[in-house]
Amino acid sequence: MVGPAAKREAVTHLKTVMGLSERRACQIISADRKTIRYQSNRPVETGLRARLRELANERRRFGYRRLFVLLRREGEPSGVNRIYRLYREEGLSVRKRKARRRAVGTRAPILVEAKANARWSLDFVHDQFACGRRFRVLNIVDDVARECLAAIPDTSISGRRVARELTMLIERRGKPGVIVPDNGTELASNAILAWSKDHKVEWHYIAPGMPMTKRLCRELQRANA
Repeated sequence: MVGPAAKREAVTHLKTVMGLSERRACQIISADRKTIRYQSNRPVETGLRARLRELANERRRFGYRRLFVLLRREGEPSGVNRIYRLYREEGLSVRKRKARRRAVGTRAPILVEAKANARWSLDFVHDQFACGRRFRVLNIVDDVARECLAAIPDTSISGRRVARELTMLIERRGKPGVIVPDNGTELASNAILAWSKDHKVEWHYIAPGMPMTKRLCRELQRANA
């Protein structure tokens, strides 16, 4: 089916190239003259389009509905259907996540001396408040001494935060022989890899799908549940 815009272009072509009148051109392509003469009263959307593209670039994982919410917070009165139309016309889409970076570190079995600070384990525990807001706790455990060295709660814990906490813990406790984290992204970040290199601490990742490698951390989680 040919849309109104295409019919207007066809009428313009027939009038310009073949010298036909508007009436005759409309008869040839079976177009209503009112449709051909219609001029949109829709307001200029240049600024809205630019802001929509800007937000989409800033929030690459946001679809049109979440971008609509952000625009509404800024005072934009347009409805969700209009935002969706502009979203499609601008060719915007949710960016796909990049493949998860494989953790850099050893995974082979390790031998641990029977002394304190021989091996630490890191693991996250997730829960939520009564209001529904989620939080997490980073547990740092001395596997040989069977001691929880630290339990850091927060709503968000980045790789840099983990590095800071480890630095402060080492100042009080001493440096471990090896650290065994889980496979979370925070514990495989560039900040963590740089920290382990700078502090000359071996970073030993557990094998995927084998949580029993850090049995003591799991026991601690069950005890605190």
